Amino acid sequence: MISDDQYVVRPIGWVESSLTDPETAPRQGDEQGAPDAWLVFEEGVREGLRDLRAGTDVILLTWLDRARRDVLTVHPRTLPATGVFNTRRPDRPNPVGLHRVPIVSIEGTRMLVRNLEVLDGTPIVDVKPVRDHNGTTER
Repeated sequence: MISDDQYVVRPIGWVESSLTDPETAPRQGDEQGAPDAWLVFEEGVREGLRDLRAGTDVILLTWLDRARRDVLTVHPRTLPATGVFNTRRPDRPNPVGLHRVPIVSIEGTRMLVRNLEVLDGTPIVDVKPVRDHNGTTER
């Protein structure tokens, strides 16, 4: 059952990307045309970035702010109608984006990453390290 509870998620930054048109943007980060992009973090989270390093992968959580939130069924590419939770489409009740991206460089509160398929201005919700099954950071 869906309740009327509200949860506050505050962006910690935003994406600077050459992608501006949702119709022409790649659908996955590993598809041709997914550019390098800058993650620009709020000054207030600088300390949280301190141990991240170029050459490592992170899981980036974004809020796909231009997505429709009333969609429950989609037609992914040429496939038949599918429930949205069985897809990675941005249109969904809670449009959280999940992206595994490699860090190229870090300059203060700016982080350059590769192959990010989100639009310019997309809010950043969180960043998490990619860990192997032994708990160490993957490179």
